[in-house]
Amino acid sequence: MTQENATPNGHGALHDLVSAVSRGAPEYRACPHPVYAALREQAPVCRLTPPHGVDTYLITRYEDARDALSDPRFSKDMRGAIDTYHAVYGSFFDALDDNVLNSDPPRHTRLRRVLRSGFTPRRVEEMRPKVTAIAEGLLGACSRTDPVDLMSSFAFPLPIAVLCDLMGIPEEDRPEILAHFAVVSRARFDPRMGAELQAAEEWLRDRLARLIAYTRAHPSDSFLSDLIRAEEGLDDAELISSLWVLFFAGHKTTAFQIGNSVLNLLIRPDQLQMLRKDPLLIPRAVEEIVRFEGSVETSTFRYATQDAEIGGTVIPKGSLVQIAITSANRDPEKFDSPDVLDVTREGLQSTHLGFGHGTHYCLGAPLARLELEIALSCLLREFPEMELADAEASKGAWLKGPMPAFRGLQELRLVLEPSRPAGLPVTPAASVTAVSAGASVPSAASVVSGN
Repeated sequence: MTQENATPNGHGALHDLVSAVSRGAPEYRACPHPVYAALREQAPVCRLTPPHGVDTYLITRYEDARDALSDPRFSKDMRGAIDTYHAVYGSFFDALDDNVLNSDPPRHTRLRRVLRSGFTPRRVEEMRPKVTAIAEGLLGACSRTDPVDLMSSFAFPLPIAVLCDLMGIPEEDRPEILAHFAVVSRARFDPRMGAELQAAEEWLRDRLARLIAYTRAHPSDSFLSDLIRAEEGLDDAELISSLWVLFFAGHKTTAFQIGNSVLNLLIRPDQLQMLRKDPLLIPRAVEEIVRFEGSVETSTFRYATQDAEIGGTVIPKGSLVQIAITSANRDPEKFDSPDVLDVTREGLQSTHLGFGHGTHYCLGAPLARLELEIALSCLLREFPEMELADAEASKGAWLKGPMPAFRGLQELRLVLEPSRPAGLPVTPAASVTAVSAGASVPSAASVVSGN
């Protein structure tokens, strides 16, 4: 197939689906699974026309996605496509994005080798008592009887606190740092917030530089001290960009995954009951929920350094490439009954693409797994009867916007102890099965039309 017919021409259902994905239609963002299913069947490698105006090809099938994630023809080094970078991200502080995530070998190999010392299985396992204490402390501060937003009270604070502890950031300095990261998260793809974005990124770059200088003068057993002492030492610019990407990517992915996990278990009481009866199933459940409703919907951008054929479609040199992780992980050619959540499903850790594949496989995967296991374990142990507080709000709480990098909830309101004072309304979990795509998946046409 040539690039000309990689996207359907004229009008019709497929054209409408591609248009919905290109513009980030709210109905598609709220429930992308039927759209991805249709694309896997009809246009598994399709050309989008996103708002930034750069030709972008979306890959939706598992085998194609796995191949593309490790294909050297698709570069992550956006310095090689700086005009494209500016079209998508704007022009502020390219240096912050000049990190391990956006680099190719051999530079990527060197940066990754230094950074991975903080995420070895041994070091991560040593963090278990500390992460558990953080999780228990956060839950202990939550109201038992009044509705609580799990995202703001627990899902986001947990990975943020863990990362700050890993870096050796004093507790009194954390709120201001995290407030500026929140501004960047909101403003990165909003051209109306250019001034706020520039100010926040300037402040963060300066603050991270001062953190590095302080840690160099006052060495400790923190991960940052280890980076500074590494034999293949990183210069200050590399240290700043490395801390940037670890914070920016490391907290949102885990936070959204905690929310996705809790919601999908609450609306499937049979699956939740299995974990209550046998907590040893929790590590397996984590892998299954990452596959079923992962927080990383699409991979970060790559660009084609040459014409490249994938799945019979030619992706032209210079085009952006996005890999639909959410779609690949529900490909029926790879997974049996992919739209069914089954916490007893085996053999997923080495097969699902929730943490990527190949050279850019997620550095923080061991830590993310630990945090997810501990989050679910603590919640189920402390609040075995927790339930949704507002089913209708949960239905509309999925992230919106044209850039589907993350799949997650803006809020998740729960009642942690339903043995509450009489009169507090709580919707039974069993009545909101439709909240999750896959429990009762609508048609692709209804998603696009909004029906």
